Amino acid sequence: MGDEREPDLFAGGRTPPPRELIRLSPLVRRLIAPNASPFTFNGTCTYIVGEGEVAVVDPGPNDDSHLEAILAATEGERIKTILVTHTHRDHSALAGRLRERTGALIVGAAPFTPKGDGSEGLDSSHDREYAPDLALGDGERFNGAGFTIEAVATPGHCSNHLCLALLEEGALFSGDHVMAWSTSVVAPPDGSMGAYMASLDKLRARDERVYWPGHGGPVTEPQRYLRALIHHRRQREAAILAALSDGPQTVKGVAAKVYVGLDPKLARAASLSTLAHLEDLKERGQVAAEETAGGETRFRRA
Repeated sequence: MGDEREPDLFAGGRTPPPRELIRLSPLVRRLIAPNASPFTFNGTCTYIVGEGEVAVVDPGPNDDSHLEAILAATEGERIKTILVTHTHRDHSALAGRLRERTGALIVGAAPFTPKGDGSEGLDSSHDREYAPDLALGDGERFNGAGFTIEAVATPGHCSNHLCLALLEEGALFSGDHVMAWSTSVVAPPDGSMGAYMASLDKLRARDERVYWPGHGGPVTEPQRYLRALIHHRRQREAAILAALSDGPQTVKGVAAKVYVGLDPKLARAASLSTLAHLEDLKERGQVAAEETAGGETRFRRA
């Protein structure tokens, strides 16, 4: 799920429309779900891994036509495993129905555990019915027929986010953590900017050559792109601190100064991302929060 549109510098060519099955590599094929939006680009990418006995990565939203498209794309094969990067409904909601149709095991992200009542930020977008047969911890591996998946815990976009490394091809299914078309939404309370930045640093220590993201085209120069993402977030952080130089501000007030000319459809995401930055800066002692008599939170430089 994207935050703000960025030039798709590393898309590696056109992104196909929904329903078109594309061969990406010897082990990976891709379908795109019909859920295009300002936050999902042209839809959720569903990946089919292997041949004959396959895994489906991020089956996508609970959409009848997408379920049938996955089954048609794997006709004559057996879907043995459903791999899930995280439990936002545009990625995991179809997993249960696909399991019912195929008998496949659901493997990957742990179920969502809300910090409060789960109604704030993107927490309300989590799939509460998601029930994996096997939750993978950081560094744990899952062996398929001719391929090996390694779980890489990457909290930030949400607390249970995993990237999934395809070891045989030096590839990484990066979910919503790293996408070429957009930066990721980091929305408190479940999303954490500090965790997101640490997860970017964690991926920089790895050597995958291509990322297959949850939305949009591939990231074909991941180390270069990770550096650009980190630089972008540090620039955003500096802009937020500069916006606070005029005195205490609300989250919306800061966002209006930082995200000038933003598409109104993305205003809520921008405010959530700004809040995530402010909370991270507060944890690091650079920003303080104060409650007004009217119960409004204002942030100021510490």
